[in-house]
Amino acid sequence: MPRKPEQVQPMGPTQGEGSHLHRPAHGRDGETVPLLSHLNRFDLKPDKKLGQHWLTSDKAVRQIIDAADGLAGVLEVGPGPGILTRALAPGRKVVAIDLDPRMVEAAAAFAPGADVRLLDALQADWMGILEGLPHPRGIVSNMPYNITGPLLAKAAECQPRIDRAVLMMQREVGEKLIAPAGDRRRGAVSVVFQRLFTVSRVCLVPPGAFLPPPKVESIVLRFVPRLPSHEGVFALVRQGFSHPRKTLANNLAAWGKDVVADAAEGLSPTVRPHELAEEDWFGLYERLNR
Repeated sequence: MPRKPEQVQPMGPTQGEGSHLHRPAHGRDGETVPLLSHLNRFDLKPDKKLGQHWLTSDKAVRQIIDAADGLAGVLEVGPGPGILTRALAPGRKVVAIDLDPRMVEAAAAFAPGADVRLLDALQADWMGILEGLPHPRGIVSNMPYNITGPLLAKAAECQPRIDRAVLMMQREVGEKLIAPAGDRRRGAVSVVFQRLFTVSRVCLVPPGAFLPPPKVESIVLRFVPRLPSHEGVFALVRQGFSHPRKTLANNLAAWGKDVVADAAEGLSPTVRPHELAEEDWFGLYERLNR
């Protein structure tokens, strides 16, 4: 006798977070499709190896959609079963990419207005996909925790081609991205992203907003392109943060003690990299290379 497929069980949302698992999801023509029925139709269960945590919160979906308001074209990275894709698709050209064939099939069925493709986000040509989307265009993603770093690097490379990005990530990572000068959480990635983008917080998302719930909170950030990349300064920043708790002079010792002391004029001899603002790094770079 064939074994009956195991049914996906709803997880209780954190207080204040409505869940799509308990409510129908709305599509382009106003029809409703209960999410649990959708998941069970495809016998879907999150794959831990792929770091899958599916967003099921009505509130979080609305906040992400609001942050993406005005975009005519969207590249969605990692759509999962298509919960966010379905909300993004009406009135927009959406290309969603996922390396899990189950997710591609499910998202295409759940969001028929979207172009869902079987692609590895780490290998895919994001720039090429974006070039095929109308302006204003951007990137939207509920990023898997286990590959957040590489995905952020891909998003940064696309800065010249996008008008906005709305990205969800582990709260600890997101707060590092927005950490100001003087904040001990500040790192090289903070300086780089704050040069490339105006980064602002959209919302915090609790574990109960996902299936299955992760062990940590998430954060949604909005990225609006600001200034062009400067690889020379970025290389200096990475070197300056090579040992974040050591002094800047220590980390830049390869330049020569006297050269660094002269270039760092006006800065404390014991200054640490997290204490420098963007303009300090650019001034330091110019003086080191004059």
